[in-house]
Amino acid sequence: MFSPRDLELVGGAPTERRRYIDLVLALTDRRYLNALQQYRANLVRRNAALRDAARRGGRSADERVAVWEPALAEHGTVLIEARAKWVEDSAAEFTRLSEMIGEPGRSTMRYISPFAESEARHDVLLAAFEQKRELDIRRGLTHVGPHRDDLELTLDGRELRLFGSAGQQRTAAIALRMLEAATLREQAGAEPILLLDDPFAELDTKRSARILELLQQGGLGQTILAVPRESDIPVELMKLDRLSIRNGVIDGQ
Repeated sequence: MFSPRDLELVGGAPTERRRYIDLVLALTDRRYLNALQQYRANLVRRNAALRDAARRGGRSADERVAVWEPALAEHGTVLIEARAKWVEDSAAEFTRLSEMIGEPGRSTMRYISPFAESEARHDVLLAAFEQKRELDIRRGLTHVGPHRDDLELTLDGRELRLFGSAGQQRTAAIALRMLEAATLREQAGAEPILLLDDPFAELDTKRSARILELLQQGGLGQTILAVPRESDIPVELMKLDRLSIRNGVIDGQ
């Protein structure tokens, strides 16, 4: 789905980019989905234990928190490894897509995690939970782990989140959506349904035309385009069946 909200993928909080990666990988990798579910469940339990330990204290406070850490390290390692591999495998294509859409600068993406480069991720992650335990108990929150990581997007070495224009951020977001479609296509062996919700807002006509060209090269499959004005329908998509919505009622054309 391409929508105006996609700007949040680039300009928003790290939560948006983690959610993006989680959705892409959870839909295409059953092992990742299981690890994600297990990690989230154990994170909720550890955070609850942290708050309980802060209230009750006592010698057993550490033990009540530590019991959840081996599972977090086990499943968190799966998440970090899968994310890092997907980003590494997709980085060159992200750069190419951004360039093809019309971005003259060099766009890059990189997975940011203090554990991504470690060969002993499980042990390092487990040690990090232990090291931060005292701080976590004071604040009632788990401060390390893949739930704190980010996907860094840059243009000529500068963070798009901070320095990119609306058009540059939208270009990067559309490139991410194209990567999502390509991953789904490759892993599922079928064309995803493509919903374009006013996708060309804040883009010049040249970039819009290039996006359509890239979509057609990959195969449009089942495509739904939603725009506020009929004149916003590009010539390349004029062959689509058209429906008009007026006052909540759908009329065929």
